[in-house]
Amino acid sequence: MEFEREKVILAATMAATFKPDLMTNDKIEAATRGHGTLVIPVLCAANSIAEDILRGIDVKLVDASAPEIPLDIIVERAIKAAKNAGASPENAALIVAALAYFSGAAARAGVPMANRKLGALARIHAGACRTSAIALVTNKFTHRIPAFPAYKAVYELLLEKKLTRVDGAKLPPFIAGGAIYGHSALGEDINVPELAKNAAKVATEAMMKAMEGAGITAYPLWPALIGAAVTMEIVHPDSFLGEEYGPFGTVDSAYAAGLGAVEAAKLPAKIHVRGTGEEFDTAKVIGDFGLILKDIGGPSVIGSMALNEIFAGFQESAIIGAGFSGGPVNPPLGHLCGDVVPAIRLLLKHGGDVYKAAEDVKKYKLESFIDPEMALCALNTIARKAEEVMRGPVTRTLILASEDTRDRAIYRRAVKAYEMIKAGKSVEEVARVLDEERKEYVEKRGSMILSAFTGKKIELKFTELRPQARRKDPFTKKYWGFDSYISYDVVIEDKKYHIENLSAKAVPEYVLEGKGAEDPLYGLALFAGAVIAQELQYIGHTIINVTVPAAVAAILGLDPKEAAKAAERGAYLTRAIPGAKENAKEVARIAKKIYEALLQEKHEILPP
Repeated sequence: MEFEREKVILAATMAATFKPDLMTNDKIEAATRGHGTLVIPVLCAANSIAEDILRGIDVKLVDASAPEIPLDIIVERAIKAAKNAGASPENAALIVAALAYFSGAAARAGVPMANRKLGALARIHAGACRTSAIALVTNKFTHRIPAFPAYKAVYELLLEKKLTRVDGAKLPPFIAGGAIYGHSALGEDINVPELAKNAAKVATEAMMKAMEGAGITAYPLWPALIGAAVTMEIVHPDSFLGEEYGPFGTVDSAYAAGLGAVEAAKLPAKIHVRGTGEEFDTAKVIGDFGLILKDIGGPSVIGSMALNEIFAGFQESAIIGAGFSGGPVNPPLGHLCGDVVPAIRLLLKHGGDVYKAAEDVKKYKLESFIDPEMALCALNTIARKAEEVMRGPVTRTLILASEDTRDRAIYRRAVKAYEMIKAGKSVEEVARVLDEERKEYVEKRGSMILSAFTGKKIELKFTELRPQARRKDPFTKKYWGFDSYISYDVVIEDKKYHIENLSAKAVPEYVLEGKGAEDPLYGLALFAGAVIAQELQYIGHTIINVTVPAAVAAILGLDPKEAAKAAERGAYLTRAIPGAKENAKEVARIAKKIYEALLQEKHEILPP
């Protein structure tokens, strides 16, 4: 019996990990050519950049009288990697410029005759067309907002002469455009800081109002980025500010734009890289990205989404409105770019030692997520898929950070499935128990994380999780993620709430009718349920609660097709989106094949 158990568990584990696609319902094969997501182009570009820097190529953007500098090599190779993974030229330029910047490249360098800017350099290498910041669009927060509101706000105030005290109509001839203005008191001390800061401020505020007008939350990162980019189209990009801002050559006009955008968006003054704790001046980052974005071309909304997730590599991602991949909820695999910048910075910190970098990645992942086991499984899946396109130190780091956790997660489920089925339980019962166990874990750890985040004690328990909060069709009846009926009890600071039908009833009533708005804790009760419920809704990224029980059941005699159907039926929470049944059937067939080979006692020599 012990030998059977060993072989069953080994076969099921090997089958579940046979290829990354079998770990998930997300369509990751399509992502290898950029369809609908840029996570794999981001990972491939990161591999290229990290590899080049670690082999000694200087990433710094320099003021050099030369047609090419080392950064040209890094950018050109990384763009090739991103394009090979399916990124369009404009999106490849954006991805690579962002990763190069966070790897140590400056946003600008040089004087007019040797002028280099990172955004333009990336765009030229990518072969993308030049356009203005009007082509920029926010990340998709249900909807997305193009840059037009920022332009409207800035240009209306320009026409009214309200962005700077300096009135161009009063300037004597031969002042504007020369050193008497641009490199002197009127320009560096007065006009440039005023114009840059004020324009970025009103542009950012306009983007936030437009987002609210579209019925979405005004998450601050993208309004600030677009506000800075629109501003840097107007303001002299190579102008330095007066001594009150710092010694000559240290603080430029982009920084002033960043200050205005940060103030308007109420962003924190400093942001910190996960894993390393390195501190970045937020105004400098926002201003530099304004300079990058004005030159980058016209990235699509998935380019904006990729950049948003790259910013999730900062500890403050939830505060600044960056991507979902920084936690605490683990999103679908298409979003998982948030570990790229930390991985690069950790590799540089540890001199290319992927094992040390991997330990640090694993450490912050364990601390940052409601369900770190599932988060690490998801990370492993997408990193392995990216390696089918391009291997490198970043994906290797991410795989090493997550491999042991993934293997333990699958092994534990295989053991439980074996023991339950041997005790007479059905595969459907096994899958349901696994989902119930995860629900309880998510409730407990989610409550703990939200308590720490909000500073208020929160305890949440779901009372009902099922499909069809408002629909009646067969599809949503089967897959609960598309129309979720979510009800729960939550206690906040000893005050009890029952939320019935969160998405179809409670949230619309709160937003449209003001129901509960008089209670300052009621909105927090809705927030808590939304966060923890979405951790359960997005489980399509890792479907081992379906595939592993199906594999064990098939080995123990059940038809693979029937085992897959029953496992999906039982895993009522993992069955959020379609696809698990098909993958489970494949895993079950592979598991049977491996098990049959393991039963062969003698080593057979294959014929030549």
